[in-house]
Amino acid sequence: MPRFKLLIEYDGRPFSGWQRQDNAPSVMGLIEKSLLKFTREETVVFGAGRTDSGVHADGQVAHFDLQRDWHSEKIREALNHFLKDTGVAILDSWKVTDEFDARFSATKRYYRYRICNRRAPLTYELGRAWQYSYPINIDLMQKGADQLIGHHDFTTFRATACQAKSPMRTMEKLTVSREGEWVYLDATARAFLHNQIRSFVGSLVEVGSGRKPVEWITEILQACDRRACGPVCPPDGLYLKKIDYPDAADYVIAEKPWEEHPKA
Repeated sequence: MPRFKLLIEYDGRPFSGWQRQDNAPSVMGLIEKSLLKFTREETVVFGAGRTDSGVHADGQVAHFDLQRDWHSEKIREALNHFLKDTGVAILDSWKVTDEFDARFSATKRYYRYRICNRRAPLTYELGRAWQYSYPINIDLMQKGADQLIGHHDFTTFRATACQAKSPMRTMEKLTVSREGEWVYLDATARAFLHNQIRSFVGSLVEVGSGRKPVEWITEILQACDRRACGPVCPPDGLYLKKIDYPDAADYVIAEKPWEEHPKA
């Protein structure tokens, strides 16, 4: 059975998240329905990350298997045809070996959270960022973020419904930056817990706004208690930016060039 890899971008606002739901629209379910329309095959699409309701992606990765062999560019073009005006786009596609798994082959995931730090409400960025009206000191936020880097028990910063077997995770990078009225938090790790980034941001803004001291971040981290966490910020500003794989090119199967409009 040929296996295919997709690079996917989506606006998370219309969806209940990545994961297929029985009674709500999902990105995974929409792609599976679109595949069925042109391949006439029912298949399961496996994503690298299960983004929550309202969370966006610039670099989600997924894989699936089909019975019939297709050219990867045909897969991309046909999917984009059926996904038109849905808020989901296939940026690229590849035919890959059976060893590739979008989730389990991943070595690093990158997320970004966007805060618009101004008094005026959002207009065309509504639903794509968190508008925070009060001053934020990003130096204080960074000092708090530094305490979260490394290998820790992140029970405080994961949702009570999180299905991960362990709360232990290793944060490789957590940086806070500002460009004008925009504040960004960039996080890098092999894997994340449910609501971990949004919990980080909500607690770090408590520090950046001056409502909590920097040392409070260490206190709540060491508490290993979800009740100690600060407010969980909305999903609007969260983006899955990129997924890394080891020797990704080694998974790709070479194909002959495909012409979108072949001559008769």
